[in-house]
Amino acid sequence: MNASTGVSGEVSKEKLMQDLRVVVSDAEELLRATASQAGDKVTAARERIQDSLAVAKERLADAQEQVAEKAKQAARVTDEYVHENPWKAVGIAAGAGLIIGMLISRGR
Repeated sequence: MNASTGVSGEVSKEKLMQDLRVVVSDAEELLRATASQAGDKVTAARERIQDSLAVAKERLADAQEQVAEKAKQAARVTDEYVHENPWKAVGIAAGAGLIIGMLISRGR
């Protein structure tokens, strides 16, 4: 796996988690709005939705933990690299700053 695939994967996972949070929130709002509705079918549907929401919340929490752990791991690896190669890190940062500066000045 290359670095760009990892970053893209993390961005996709973050977007998926954000979308899932919205769906969970909307479903909870729908459950609250239909709380006064009666009937066997409505009651059964509400129970299924509540069960599905519980599973979705659990999976979302697991995914958030995984993303947080990967972020911590990436920070540790970066920290180790900088400590082992301080001048390379300075050079990379200076090069990135130069490129960003050129792109910003070009946009004006």
